[in-house]
Amino acid sequence: MRKAVRRFRSLPIRSRLALLVAAAVAFAVAAVSVTCWFIVQGKLYDQVDADLKNMARQPGTVESLVRKCTRTPPADIEVFPGRNEYVQAIKEEGAPCVDPESPGTVKVTEADRVVIRNAKVNEGFFRDGTDEDGDAVRVLTLYLGVDRSDSQGVAVLLATPLKGTRSTLNELALILLLVSGIGVVGAGAAGLAVARAGLRPVDKLTEAVEHVARTEDLSIRIPVEDDSDDEVARLSRSFNSMASSLAGSHELQQQLIADAGHELRTPLTSLRTNIELLTRSEETGRPLPAADRKALLASVKAQMTELASLIGDLQELSRSEGQRGERVQVVSLEDAVESALRRARLRGPELTITADLEPWYVRAEPAALERAVVNILDNAVKFSPEGGTVEVRLDRGVLTVRDHGPGIPADELPHVFDRFWRSPSARALPGSGLGLSIVARTVRQAGGEVSLARAEGGGTVATVRLPGAPTPPPETASALL
Repeated sequence: MRKAVRRFRSLPIRSRLALLVAAAVAFAVAAVSVTCWFIVQGKLYDQVDADLKNMARQPGTVESLVRKCTRTPPADIEVFPGRNEYVQAIKEEGAPCVDPESPGTVKVTEADRVVIRNAKVNEGFFRDGTDEDGDAVRVLTLYLGVDRSDSQGVAVLLATPLKGTRSTLNELALILLLVSGIGVVGAGAAGLAVARAGLRPVDKLTEAVEHVARTEDLSIRIPVEDDSDDEVARLSRSFNSMASSLAGSHELQQQLIADAGHELRTPLTSLRTNIELLTRSEETGRPLPAADRKALLASVKAQMTELASLIGDLQELSRSEGQRGERVQVVSLEDAVESALRRARLRGPELTITADLEPWYVRAEPAALERAVVNILDNAVKFSPEGGTVEVRLDRGVLTVRDHGPGIPADELPHVFDRFWRSPSARALPGSGLGLSIVARTVRQAGGEVSLARAEGGGTVATVRLPGAPTPPPETASALL
């Protein structure tokens, strides 16, 4: 049984569907055929029984048979046989008395004698029996009464051959068997055709997946009718959506790799040049002047810091959504801003950084949220003039950071959140062009919005809106404490 189940499961889906349809039709046809056969059998036997009853009511008499068997027959008993029917009289004991015109003798059973002992006059019962040649007959045992000569009960057996009835039933069984076989074969063929037609979109989907696995071509799409909403259509739409998302992700990945390679080339080239100068100085025995050596080492250190920052930014951008989702929790935005402010004050000790913060709790990844705020403050510190002021405010989930630097030209504002984009006026300053891109991604994942605009009176104002509440949810309040 288990082997059969394993073999069935190893078959293609269309073959399994065809077999299941054929099996279901076979079961239904078999049930209908068997029911039909038994109904016809019952109707035919009812007709035979009715004929036997009518035979007992036909006009005429067989007094000679009754007199011969009973010597003193009951006066009110009349039995009228047909020409091809069996007629014989029996008593509780003794041999049956057969009508001379009867075609043969019906075998008497104990059930017939029970009728003589227990039945009422003119009461009888039907049964299947055989004659002396073993041919099947339908028998009506009819109780006639008591023979006054020997006080024994007398019954007459009326029987008719079942050869015609059995032949009809056999022919019906053969016809039903043939019709059932044709129906099952037709159902299997129809099931296979329906399975092929229904699974044709699945075949197209399989071909598309195999094509993608073979060629890594994510531009392939499966045509789907707009008004179709069945399971296969939904699966096709899901595949198209997945392929589109993967294609976009692959394109972004390729763009990220290309941009990262371009951005890494400059600091790596500078580092290699500086290190070669230091190496050549050591190899030739002509040391560099102390001031030049110090400037060279400072340049190497700055570029190493820039490389480390760029690699960190690339790692942040390469993390998947699932990795972020596992770390999302209720975070105090006020605490994240205060932590970022401490780092910003260390990077711009000559600046005045003011803060007006109110409590606000959001759902985000703590480290990513703090990094986003740090990136915004770093931009404000970087572009603020020496001795300038940076104003930070957090009010009802809206964080604003305003500097008094040169500001961003209006034509550059649409590009500030693009990866590796840097303003022409800021390309001489340290940075990778990924900071604001990370900010936009982090805020978007937290369900918020971020924007940059020119501030009145000069400078730039960054605005971050995050959904949340002034108090933490009850289930996280204790954890935050």
